[in-house]
Amino acid sequence: MSTQSNVKVVTTHVLTAMKMRGEKISMLTAYDYSMAKITDLAGIDVILVGDSASNVMAGHQTTLPITLDQMIYHAQSVVRGVERALVVVDLPFGTYQGNSKEALNSAVRIMKETGAQAIKIEGGSEILESVNRILSAGIPVMGHLGLTPQSIHKFGTYIVRAREDDEAKKLLEDALLLEEAGCFGIVLEKIPALLAKQVAENAKIPIIGIGAGKHVDGQVLVIHDMLGINQDFSPRFLRRYHNLYAEMMGSVKAYIKDVKSQDFPNDSEQY
Repeated sequence: MSTQSNVKVVTTHVLTAMKMRGEKISMLTAYDYSMAKITDLAGIDVILVGDSASNVMAGHQTTLPITLDQMIYHAQSVVRGVERALVVVDLPFGTYQGNSKEALNSAVRIMKETGAQAIKIEGGSEILESVNRILSAGIPVMGHLGLTPQSIHKFGTYIVRAREDDEAKKLLEDALLLEEAGCFGIVLEKIPALLAKQVAENAKIPIIGIGAGKHVDGQVLVIHDMLGINQDFSPRFLRRYHNLYAEMMGSVKAYIKDVKSQDFPNDSEQY
């Protein structure tokens, strides 16, 4: 039996309907054609082409170095492998902050050159002008609040955000501002579960959590973390569904052994 829901193609409207009927939204990252195709066929609702590609694909310590051209390349690859899921692409650092015209140009490039269905943008009231400008062009926007990795040098740490009353109050206000502006959904990263619950209950749009507890409308993880490819990152919120690191290591070592011993290729593996 297929694990996919009855919906053929996931749209922003479908996600809103899922929230209204209480169906949780599943979301994972993908950065290439092959992984995206498998993830889509498995029945995932949303695929995020995250700027986390800077970490897991390019080996950078932060998400800041990845460029718009690189994000477009990854998104093009993902879109070619997807038939059902909604594909959302991160606007990378430096392509929208402080300049709403540049934000619109960046979003337009992503939509025109990749075929994705939406973009995601980090921040609240401080980037509202950029959000409004992108939305005015008819481009669906997903917000991102809480721990915003593009601001890591401002925070100085990856600890849980919005524990203090003032920051929690601003986060809730920002969420409602983004909803009022027209965002179709918001990612909340690494904030207290009760605050995330409050946001989800007050907002009519879907709220997706990563390290934001179980009371939100859906969950997102980085696929390399979830599959156990990346062994260097083990936050409390991460559930590993596989240890692909160990499996790949074992398979590569077995291949090396077979080549060295001349066991591969054998008679049936040649022409």
